[in-house]
Amino acid sequence: MIQVQEAIDVVLGEARLLDAGRFEEWLDLYADDGRYWVPLGGAAQADATSTQSIALEDKLMLKIRVSRLRDPRAHSQHPPSQCQHVLQAPQWVSADPAADACVTATPFFYAEAQGERRFWLAGTYRHTLARRGQVLKIVEKRVDLLGPGQALPAIQLFI
Repeated sequence: MIQVQEAIDVVLGEARLLDAGRFEEWLDLYADDGRYWVPLGGAAQADATSTQSIALEDKLMLKIRVSRLRDPRAHSQHPPSQCQHVLQAPQWVSADPAADACVTATPFFYAEAQGERRFWLAGTYRHTLARRGQVLKIVEKRVDLLGPGQALPAIQLFI
């Protein structure tokens, strides 16, 4: 059974890896069937496939994005982007002991900088975590943005 502190450690550890630009280690947190979802409708959007999303990426697409970020020819990364995640304490939303899975909710503030360009986003993360073998993995990271219908800047990294 997943312990609360174990789930919190995954959520906070994910943000630290992203802030440090350790994207390959970040990818390792995802289950093979994991996905990263930013719904266009924010928290009100119940389904990822019947309505448009800002982002809906499986692990393969995340690997491709990381590969592009690492490519020295990637024009979008000259100068390189940096980010900072500021998280409130993750809250335990639900657990499924039979599936050895849980859901957490974490209010966040995200800042991204590239050269002189800066922008900020806020919202709530919903992590669905499940044990795969002995390791707790991200099955889904849902990013419910505050004001999701507003025009967004070009986001280079991972909210």
